[in-house]
Amino acid sequence: MSISLSFANSRRLSAWLLGVVLLLAALSPQVARATHIRAGDIQSNVDPANPNHIFFKLTMYVDPTQFNQTSVTIFYGDNTRQDNIPRRDNTPVPGRPDVNLNTFYFDHVYGGSNPNGYVVSFIGENRVANVQNINGGNSVGQTFYIYSRIFIDPSLGNNHSPVLTAPAVDGGTIGQIYKHDPAVFDADGDSIAVTKLESYQVAGGMPPTGTVFTPTVCTNYVFPDARIGGVTPTQSGSTTLPAFYQQSLRGLVTWNAPAVAGYYNVAMKVEEWRRYPKNLRIPNRLIGIVIRDMQILIGSSLNLPPQLTVPADLCVQAGQPVTLTVSAIDGQQLPNSPATVVTLQAYSGIIPPATFTTTTSGLTTTGTFRWTPDCSNIAALPTIVVFKAQDSPPSSSSNPPLVDVRPVNITVVGPSPKNLRVTVAPTTTIATLNWDTYACTNASQLLIFRREGCYAYNPGNCDTGLPAGSGYVQVGAVSPTTTTYSEQLPSRGVSYSYRIYAVFPLPAGGTSIVSNEACIQLSGRSSLLTNVDVLSTSTTTGQISVKWTQPRTDNGADFTPEYGYRLSRAEGNSTNFQQILERKNSLKDTAFVDTGLNTTNIQYTYRLVFYRTVTSNGTSAESPDPAVTASSVRTSLVANGNANSITVNWAYQVPWDNSKLPTQIYRRQGLTGTYAPIATTTPGATSGTYVDTDRTLQRNQTYYYYVRTTGRYATPINSKGGIIFDNLLNRSQETFAILRPTPCTPVLSLRPVNCDSLAGAGKYFPENQTYQNLLTWTVGNTPSGCQDSVRYYRIYRADTQAGPFVLLDSTAQTSYLNRQLTRSTYCYQVQAVSYTGERSERSNIACQSDCVFFLLPNIFTPNGDGQNDVFRPKTSSPITRTHIKIFNRWGREVYESSLNPYIEWKGDGTVGENSTGGPLADGIYYYLAEVQFADAAQTQRVFKGWVELIR
Repeated sequence: MSISLSFANSRRLSAWLLGVVLLLAALSPQVARATHIRAGDIQSNVDPANPNHIFFKLTMYVDPTQFNQTSVTIFYGDNTRQDNIPRRDNTPVPGRPDVNLNTFYFDHVYGGSNPNGYVVSFIGENRVANVQNINGGNSVGQTFYIYSRIFIDPSLGNNHSPVLTAPAVDGGTIGQIYKHDPAVFDADGDSIAVTKLESYQVAGGMPPTGTVFTPTVCTNYVFPDARIGGVTPTQSGSTTLPAFYQQSLRGLVTWNAPAVAGYYNVAMKVEEWRRYPKNLRIPNRLIGIVIRDMQILIGSSLNLPPQLTVPADLCVQAGQPVTLTVSAIDGQQLPNSPATVVTLQAYSGIIPPATFTTTTSGLTTTGTFRWTPDCSNIAALPTIVVFKAQDSPPSSSSNPPLVDVRPVNITVVGPSPKNLRVTVAPTTTIATLNWDTYACTNASQLLIFRREGCYAYNPGNCDTGLPAGSGYVQVGAVSPTTTTYSEQLPSRGVSYSYRIYAVFPLPAGGTSIVSNEACIQLSGRSSLLTNVDVLSTSTTTGQISVKWTQPRTDNGADFTPEYGYRLSRAEGNSTNFQQILERKNSLKDTAFVDTGLNTTNIQYTYRLVFYRTVTSNGTSAESPDPAVTASSVRTSLVANGNANSITVNWAYQVPWDNSKLPTQIYRRQGLTGTYAPIATTTPGATSGTYVDTDRTLQRNQTYYYYVRTTGRYATPINSKGGIIFDNLLNRSQETFAILRPTPCTPVLSLRPVNCDSLAGAGKYFPENQTYQNLLTWTVGNTPSGCQDSVRYYRIYRADTQAGPFVLLDSTAQTSYLNRQLTRSTYCYQVQAVSYTGERSERSNIACQSDCVFFLLPNIFTPNGDGQNDVFRPKTSSPITRTHIKIFNRWGREVYESSLNPYIEWKGDGTVGENSTGGPLADGIYYYLAEVQFADAAQTQRVFKGWVELIR
């Protein structure tokens, strides 16, 4: 981490400031030598009335015996600061007479958004003495630096920064595993990521107004698990984790195990990430950072920590009360370390309104947590409550209170929608759903699901949504305040089951329990298409027979005129249906022969609608049944003259089932003669295939084929359970293939580019540089049985190996020169064509590799003179992406970006900088560039080096 906050600066000003600092030190020795700050963090939230107005809270843990700090200075990250912010509270920390909790409240109005956010920071003078992992225990005189990064964006709403609800001071003892849970809470439900961080300072102390300051890691800082005081720590038990480890999702700190007594400081970075719905395809976005610097006091006593017992994780519905009982007993003690009274605490962002009270106290202590979550607490992730038990040994720096911490995860889900019911209007197929007003109006939607057939499912207390494999399909979505929904059911004679549940908006998300089932049986029967049968094959006079069944009313009565059928036709998979037939008031006429068709080249799809008149409240209106569609069977052939076989493929889209009964394949030789059945096979739901390998097949002969499918409807059934509509026979069009061997597949190669000549050109690409690629190929010997007689070759080209390959040219030669290219990086394939028109398989893919080189300068001068103002490659081959990191001489990252493949870093505090304070100082900087080149292989390489910045 590196943060630079920039103000005006010069050598003369620095000298003057140094004199001022020395003068202040002489006048105010109490302030200059104050060593009282232990820990702290800065929290924020947005003013709902003005997204540019941010409220802040600084929490600081101090040693009250050293200095009484009543005000602070805050830097807002927009080149402004506020001095003399008064302290609001000064509260002792229970069990730690050497620690007080100070809180400071302040607010600021920003001028607008900044893509990198604003760094709001605090510099405290100074840290407490004797911090073991800072400067070998000599931490006197080192300042205390923390910050939060905020983003101004109205689209984020009334955003709250993460809150670390557990105290930032804690205790442990040598030789025992230490754990600390910061109890991170985000009121908006944003995702949290936590990482450990070094403690930071600002050398020289509080800067006067208008001075540049750059935070740096505290002098000689090491993490607590380092070798300290000449003692090498050892881990307890079997573990693969580091000795000092912080879990990323909760922030749980585990230190296995302290070896030297004393104070330790470690910071943690808490990142706040906003999630977006997947359908928006917006990546998760970093919207805030909070840095906490905490202090751990490790004692050397024989004291053992208390033992805490908490309930298991649980799940509740909003509105259900939660009562948790926790208990703790002081650890089994050695004779010279007697047991002490244990106190219990609970930490979470839901306290209040949740409460935690101690019900018994002493060596064994119990407490009760109570909370009734409401609809605003519903979330996809659980709410975490951290319970802490702390003992109370005689107070001393060598015998701090010890703790045991344990979390309980409480998942809050939405209650189920209530009293779902479904009705269907008489003589119609329109279903109307009704339900009670949903309890949680903050839901984003109520989702409506339907399946065919009733489904007995009783969800558990926290089984949200619908189980996988239940067969329900979403058919609608309505607002959470809606209480009705209507739709037309697919067909009569079928039972339909409905359920609904609620989903909640991000960032918190969440889902409800599903509603009760509403199931309804539709009596009667809709019209069913049964046949789309190709009677004759022709380009102009083809014929297809279309047949269907008669509908039936719900009660067996006659339909009221007017009623009738409408039959429409479309080509292929098109939805552009054109009506070709209407029959009124005649139920029995259920067949039609469609003529004048191009059945040779086109597959046809038919749509049937039965309509009738419905009278309601004296008003008559037409009510159509849902449309049913079915296509003709379309057959295609793939002749393999090499293997002397013909593959027959057929496809269809029909409402009946062709996959339960065999399809018959027919064949004849030549233009005349009789078709003969040659095989049967059972196809799939939408297609089938058969490979004809009959030994009588002969090369250079023409063979004709068609298929006849056999289908059925699973429902309706008769009174004995038998299928009514069975043995539905439908033929495909006739089609033919000539059994000829294909040309052999060519074997392609490319002459490489002369990269040495390009690298010497000084830049890539040189002005007006053109390229040419020479392709050569030979006639291969695959597949087996192929012919080597070739009339010409087709040349295909693509930008990358993934394609798409586009026809470029044709040639009768076995070489080809692709000229006048603005770049060389293309991929090629070649295809052979025989004298009778058969085409070979395409050749292997041959790609011209780019010459990858990337040269960065070792100096740049961003002084605005238009010469060498940005850090970018002096020369390089084409690049698609560069991920650059730049570090100062102390190894702190000052810039990171992937936005510009050619970097163009200005060092001026703009996009990508880890500071918004202004230009970086002159000096040597080090870079790490991960470069992805634009060659066909998408080559990736890493470049390391240094550059000098001179203004």
